[in-house]
Amino acid sequence: MGKSLIPPGSDGGDHVEPVDLKKALEERYLAYALSTIMHRALPDVRDGLKPVHRRIMHAMRLLRLNPDQGFAKCARIVGEVMGKFHPHGDQSIYDALVRLAQDFAVRYPLVDGQGNFGNIDGDNAAAMRYTEARMTEVATELLSGITEDAVDFRPTYNEEDEEPVVLPGAFPNILANGSSGIAVGMATSIPPHNAAELCTAALHLIENPSASVEALMSKGPEDGLVQGPDFPTGGIVVDDHASIMEAYETGRGGFRVRSRWHQEDQGRGTWNIVVTEIPYQVQKARLIEKMAELLMARRLPLLEDVRDESAEDIRLVLVPKSRTVDPGLLMESLFKLTELETRFPLNMNVLSRGKVPNVLSLKDVLKEWLEHRKDVLVRRSKHRLAEIERRLEVLGGYLIAYLNIDEVIRIIREEDEPKQVMMAKWALTDVQAEAVLNLRLRQLRKLEEIEIRKEFDALSEEKKQIEALLGSDAKQWHLIKWQVKQIRDKFGADTELGKRRTTFADAPEHDVADIHHAMIEKEPVTVVVSEKGWLRAMKGHMSDFSTLAFKEGDSLKLAFPAQTTDKILVFTTGGKFYTIGADRLPGGRGHGEPIRIIVDMDNDQDIVTAFVHNAARRLLLVSHQGNGFVVPEAEVVANTRKGKQVMNVKAPDEATRCVAVAGDHLAIVGENRKMLVFPLAEIPEMGRGKGVRLQKYKDGGVLDLKTFAMESGLSWQDSAERVFTRGRDELAEWTGARASAGRMVPKGFPRSGKFG
Repeated sequence: MGKSLIPPGSDGGDHVEPVDLKKALEERYLAYALSTIMHRALPDVRDGLKPVHRRIMHAMRLLRLNPDQGFAKCARIVGEVMGKFHPHGDQSIYDALVRLAQDFAVRYPLVDGQGNFGNIDGDNAAAMRYTEARMTEVATELLSGITEDAVDFRPTYNEEDEEPVVLPGAFPNILANGSSGIAVGMATSIPPHNAAELCTAALHLIENPSASVEALMSKGPEDGLVQGPDFPTGGIVVDDHASIMEAYETGRGGFRVRSRWHQEDQGRGTWNIVVTEIPYQVQKARLIEKMAELLMARRLPLLEDVRDESAEDIRLVLVPKSRTVDPGLLMESLFKLTELETRFPLNMNVLSRGKVPNVLSLKDVLKEWLEHRKDVLVRRSKHRLAEIERRLEVLGGYLIAYLNIDEVIRIIREEDEPKQVMMAKWALTDVQAEAVLNLRLRQLRKLEEIEIRKEFDALSEEKKQIEALLGSDAKQWHLIKWQVKQIRDKFGADTELGKRRTTFADAPEHDVADIHHAMIEKEPVTVVVSEKGWLRAMKGHMSDFSTLAFKEGDSLKLAFPAQTTDKILVFTTGGKFYTIGADRLPGGRGHGEPIRIIVDMDNDQDIVTAFVHNAARRLLLVSHQGNGFVVPEAEVVANTRKGKQVMNVKAPDEATRCVAVAGDHLAIVGENRKMLVFPLAEIPEMGRGKGVRLQKYKDGGVLDLKTFAMESGLSWQDSAERVFTRGRDELAEWTGARASAGRMVPKGFPRSGKFG
């Protein structure tokens, strides 16, 4: 009968249970978060695997895909994993399997793949029906002892089979192969390391359990301890030892990884740069694409061309613009703009003891791995002990049977219940009696008794040794040391797989300005500033500005020549300096852009002046009310859109002058047409401030000023373009102390009151 369509009985209840939504969501979200953390994203510190990888390894072992056996189709492996252990999509399982076989993704591959397993360009592997796989030596080390009760098993998702909770993990996989994953509210990122170095550090930790992280870290390549990451794709780590040490002590940090490159001579003084190793997890094809985009956008003026000549090995050829280019600078500009340099984060967030997510230090991770190895050793020893005891019991029964062989044969032939009779006669156990009854006739030879005695003695000796081992902590650690040494020898620095690939170096020091220039194509431009604050950069150096077009009501304020590699400094009436790269200015096709779009400038401020930055100069800043000071130009450069406040002015006063200091005296003229001359030495040099009074006024303010060398005299130009020059003696009556009022301008001074 189908489902009843009649509603439930009307007993007054409406069968609706009220649920607190907040509580329900919390419960469900927490369950989801825990599931993601425990069963998907974070690796177990003991074997370094996430559940999907562990299930792949276990399934491959059940399929007997050992390194010395044949390959099996990946589809078969994926089917086994999905059907028995991993209730998720086949694609996610196959992707995990493929990655374990990629020697550019995994430092010590766990899967030996046959067929197309993808490449460093980012191409995908072939479909699983075409590829085949088996385990590698590393995988067998991770699994060794799994049949000897080394680890706990739990029921699979449908409770038909069992799967291991963790692998025995004789190989220090968590650090050797690294791991990365994003869980809920936490993530992990562990770079690969060199297995031989990890084993040496583990041995040091066994001998000195209280050793610091520093003691486990290498002082130099010869001590064999952990130097830092060892990426499958090589590269060079350019961090200092102190920051690497801190990262391993806290479990958090990062490493700057650079490509390995060398200069290749092409004859006749020409050369190319050849990149042979790129940073870990960078797709080569994407990297070249990005470099080509930068070339097209003319962001790499030192580079002519990039070619990919890679075959099995990586070979990127970078052709410089000319032979005079500095190769170091060219590479620095590429490191800044492309993935030839990347930062690999370190966040050693792992499942500690398989249960608790925790960020561990290098020492903690090795310690937990060694503790796990000890657990495995004890469990395997107990398992072996139980096996020996069972076998000794059987052998004891055999020996009694051999001593009384004729009687045994008679009992078996004549008695109805031979088992009970034998058990009663010689005090045999059930197991022994069963074993005697199952004896084959051919095993009744005389030699067999000698063999059994030999086996009995050998097993008794082994039993004694295992009992001694289980009773002594020191003996257990001694055996673990031997096992770790075996792994170190197997994957040592002299083996092809164990050789260190990543090296360490200090990043070469280059002037930041030089690198900045190397990233911009150097071209002549003319910077045009309008009265209303619109900026643009016309191509080439112009001499005639009459052709420039402006918006209605706007006109030319100033224009000056520059190069695209220059920094343009803009000084405003609010006393602020803004820095704009000439390459960032809009082109000269339209009217440009208002400065307020380019930088964060207040609406009530205007541009006083703009000029090309020259770090060697000193600037004299003067406000309308006659305050001023000298500032080194290098100190006014602003690195942000907000600019840099240098001159402090309060309304109604505002900054009105910014001139480069030249000579040793200052001539200043007020709106009252009074002029004062005094030595520049009387003006203080400051980084920021209001400044000091330069000239005194009853009302009005500064009209014009000029710095000059007294030796050469003060010169000005009148409206008829005649040049007047006054020497020291002629200027005597205007020369006075700073902050005095001065005297009326000399004869012949322009009516405008300006020096012309």
